[in-house]
Amino acid sequence: MKQEIYIENLKCGGCANTIINGLNALEEVENTEVDVEKSLVSFSTELTSLEVVKEKLSKLGYPEVGDKNTVLHKAKSFVSCAVGRVNKQ
Repeated sequence: MKQEIYIENLKCGGCANTIINGLNALEEVENTEVDVEKSLVSFSTELTSLEVVKEKLSKLGYPEVGDKNTVLHKAKSFVSCAVGRVNKQ
């Protein structure tokens, strides 16, 4: 089933690359796509609850819109962005 989550702190392709790699590493998630302009993450999953995905996004520094966006989330997103730029394929 295709799902979508709007997220905070998404800035560029480096961020998108980190999100794609992070979510696709989850057993239950595949076909992750990121629309940087809309801050939208879409993916396929059979999960009935998206908490696992939302938790992974938050740990990477990209909480769902409406959730707390702390200084720690923002700092993590900068690191994730840099890592994503370095590891871009």
